[in-house]
Amino acid sequence: MNKIGVTFLTACLGGAVAIGSYKLIETKFQDGGSFEDKQKVYFTNNPSPSINSSTGELDFTQAAATVTPAVVHIKTTYSNSSQGYSGRDQMQDLFEDFFGGRRRPQGPAQGSGSGVIISDDGYIVTNNHVVDDADKIDVILPDKRSFEAKIIGRDANTDLALIKIEGSGFPIVKLGNSDNVRVGEWVLAVGYPFALNTTVTAGIVSAKGRQIGILDQGNNRGFNGEPQARTAIESFIQTDAAINRGNSGGALVNTKGELIGVNAAIASQSGSYEGYGFAIPINLAKKVLNDFKEFGSVRRGYIGINFTGLDAEQSKRLGVSEINGLYVNEVIPGGGADKGGLKEGDIITKVDGVQILSPSDLQERIGRLGPGDKVQLTYLRDGKPLVTTVTLKGEESVKIADNSSNGAAVKNLGANFAPISDVLKKKYKINAGVVVSSVKPGGFFDQLDVAQGTVITSINGRQIAKVEDIETAISSGRNNMATINAISPEGMQIRYQFQVK
Repeated sequence: MNKIGVTFLTACLGGAVAIGSYKLIETKFQDGGSFEDKQKVYFTNNPSPSINSSTGELDFTQAAATVTPAVVHIKTTYSNSSQGYSGRDQMQDLFEDFFGGRRRPQGPAQGSGSGVIISDDGYIVTNNHVVDDADKIDVILPDKRSFEAKIIGRDANTDLALIKIEGSGFPIVKLGNSDNVRVGEWVLAVGYPFALNTTVTAGIVSAKGRQIGILDQGNNRGFNGEPQARTAIESFIQTDAAINRGNSGGALVNTKGELIGVNAAIASQSGSYEGYGFAIPINLAKKVLNDFKEFGSVRRGYIGINFTGLDAEQSKRLGVSEINGLYVNEVIPGGGADKGGLKEGDIITKVDGVQILSPSDLQERIGRLGPGDKVQLTYLRDGKPLVTTVTLKGEESVKIADNSSNGAAVKNLGANFAPISDVLKKKYKINAGVVVSSVKPGGFFDQLDVAQGTVITSINGRQIAKVEDIETAISSGRNNMATINAISPEGMQIRYQFQVK
């Protein structure tokens, strides 16, 4: 009997120690840690019933019931004199065309969007454009409770924002894994379209890694109002689940009720649903949201290059044979790529062993990392595959890279430039030059009808051998005049003469 008693007491003591240790860990996670850490504690204490995939049965009721309590309605208010209302830039109009929902009545302007609670102490993910410049942010829960929220952090380059309401014990949506999302998979979109009550729609994943160009337009400003470098990350999950104005910032979830994306935009000529919706992958959002919580802003890592995505047409213009990958237009001196040995004209084909087919593949993967993180790049140089490890640098390393140029005169041209390949040199029988890799709509080169793929050979009589030569050559002109000798994509000799602004 004594042995039984001792064994029983030992078991009880061990259980008490285990419970005490767990409570200590739980308290630690509640006070800090990432959102994934906080969610582990939450779902350990609040286990949810197992939800079977509904692909065969087409029954979304379990997933909908799990998610809707944690998807909130966000109402924003703007004073008429606020920068966010009377001084709206182009981005405002773009997002009004997509979601927006901002009205312009007499008195303060108002907006409507959605958000998703991801932590039971009141952290909510939404879109940057939902709360940008708002004077007041009100959050209404499905149970009709209302809270005023404050902004923790926001980022125009990913169109993500983190806001917080005071309180505890809020329902949350479980974070999923967007890397596991497959084209053709059933998904649900949950939000507040047209300021209606919680609305659930269903569809499938139509595509992944979509770029639609919406984040690169307008004047991007950070949380502190300072201009941001043009480092937008677009790698949207495309879905045909019906989403409309007011869905912005809402949840895209799989049939297990897991958050796989944050709804951000629709492609529509009418401003309403036409079958194409776009959501920010949650794996990209996780890094951004944790940065918001810890630092108040995004700590992004940069490779230190400017690049052009390749396809058959672009490869032909650049004179390279590869049609998949990223053509390196410029390597930033002192950046990670420079120290890793990359050079202009290299073609990046893989990141950490994963094939790169478009710019979004690289942007999303690097967007999940921070300064000091390392990535392995596989690239082609003169047709030979090489591998290097690059240590990512902080944002200060890319300030000189904005617009792929080093001076005001080059920026004013409204174009990006790339080194000329040996194939084009041989084709045009020239020794040097640079290729116009892209022309910005509405820019100076666009107005002059300078085509993408044009080869610039000299400016003001000076030979152009590299991108840095352009600034010096333009600045040498008399009376602010510039004369550019070039070769068109069709091989014709052309000359442009204009006054430098």
